[in-house]
Amino acid sequence: MNQAKGAALVDMLTLHRDTLLNDWLNQHLSVALRRGLTTEAEMADQFRNFLNVFIDTLRSADTFDASRPEWEPVRAFLAEVSAHRARLGFTPAETATFVFSLKQPLYTRLRSELKDDPAALAEISWSVNLLLDAFGLYTTEVFQRSREAVILRQQEELLELSTPVVQLWEGILALPLIGTLDSARTQVVMESLLEKIVDTGAVIAIIDITGVPTVDTLVAQHLLKTVAAARLMGADCIISGIRPQIAQTIVHLGVDLTNVTTKSTLADAFIVALQRSGSSLSPHVVAK
Repeated sequence: MNQAKGAALVDMLTLHRDTLLNDWLNQHLSVALRRGLTTEAEMADQFRNFLNVFIDTLRSADTFDASRPEWEPVRAFLAEVSAHRARLGFTPAETATFVFSLKQPLYTRLRSELKDDPAALAEISWSVNLLLDAFGLYTTEVFQRSREAVILRQQEELLELSTPVVQLWEGILALPLIGTLDSARTQVVMESLLEKIVDTGAVIAIIDITGVPTVDTLVAQHLLKTVAAARLMGADCIISGIRPQIAQTIVHLGVDLTNVTTKSTLADAFIVALQRSGSSLSPHVVAK
């Protein structure tokens, strides 16, 4: 970067910092405030801090290449803003506009300051344009990664919520499964069940698949893995919710469940679990 060009740009930004900030903020506020995603005070702080970091970095940088180490403070600031906006519900375009909307007030000021030097105006404008374009695209990349991380975390939380392990009786657990049982969910199911077995000292776990729409070879394998893991922890498993169509499917697939007790309903499985644990329901409890 030409040192004179950089110094001239720093001087211009520093001298007209407040005007640039107001013009930039006013141009960007309408969309964000209309959607109620943030406050004017918060946006003003973001814009002011970005302009400060941008000017400070520009003062010491010797290049307009946004990927160079000199521009790391600006990239770090934009990464924080992008991640924050991803959590608030901004779109990628709205996040990138945080940078792109600086162009118009900046070009307006450059034209005013360099109106007598068209060559310098063209050179600086082009350099600034490339720099802001690179930062705008960078915010989109960071935003996408942040949004994917949010979605992944939400999926993990939903998996945990969708696999509750409840204690039905002393020494008896129940794990009702609803929805598709894939590899990721099987892992969560096993971890939840094993942790509960350790916490409660349960000796029997009922895995209820009434809410599982279909059972194929993969689902059956996942169930068998869960049963095997529970047995290693000292708990026997009963699979309930074996509907006629699921029974036919299991037989057709040739899945071997001979070593696993299966029942058609959770109630039937619970009775078996009580018998194995040496417990029983009193007539008073049954009446309830």
